[in-house]
Amino acid sequence: MSGDQDDFDLHADDYDRVCDAGLAVTGEGKAHFARERVRFLRAWWDGARRPPPRLVVDLGCGTGQATSLLADAFPGARVLGLDASIRSVGVALSRVAGGDVSFGVARGPEHLEALGQADLVHVNGVLHHVAPADRPAFAADVRALLRPDGAAAVFDNNPWNPGTRLVMARLPFDRDAIPLTAREARRHLRGAGLTPVLTRFLFYFPRALRRLRPLEAWLDRLPLGGQYVVVCTVA
Repeated sequence: MSGDQDDFDLHADDYDRVCDAGLAVTGEGKAHFARERVRFLRAWWDGARRPPPRLVVDLGCGTGQATSLLADAFPGARVLGLDASIRSVGVALSRVAGGDVSFGVARGPEHLEALGQADLVHVNGVLHHVAPADRPAFAADVRALLRPDGAAAVFDNNPWNPGTRLVMARLPFDRDAIPLTAREARRHLRGAGLTPVLTRFLFYFPRALRRLRPLEAWLDRLPLGGQYVVVCTVA
């Protein structure tokens, strides 16, 4: 569920290209960050010894890149991408849908059918597009999708990272967004009845310093990475 639906409808056809242009200062493209987020999530899932998920929901799926990666990471699961941007959902359907991957419009029939059914909800880069007054309601939307034993992974941009601020300034749909800290994200998730069990910071080094990336596993509790993730379970 993207922030300003009109902005994302406008850029749906060239969303990946625009993102890659904005991220060029990091030396990486959008696909790199999507892969690393999903890799992190799969590693956490395995480390927590959770059973294979039956339904994974990608809430705020955009054009579906991460949705496809989630399907690869969790074979056997049904993966549903949901977004408020109708045009973005249309692009995702044309690129990815098939097999165990499907897409729908937020609060449409597919969303309603998934309520209370998801073992895992993946959210990336959505909260900073949601108006601060509406963030508790969005967190409640995450909770409403989860089964009683479900988990959610909420990734977002870290406002304390200057590189993140630079990238957001380069993206037309991020310039007016209001980033929030990991602490604020945890507060909203707790308010919706979720229990944060893990907070980590990701993406410290650009591609030019990629030889230092093995150090990121030791730095991930320092609030300086380009993004953070809050993993939570149903309270």
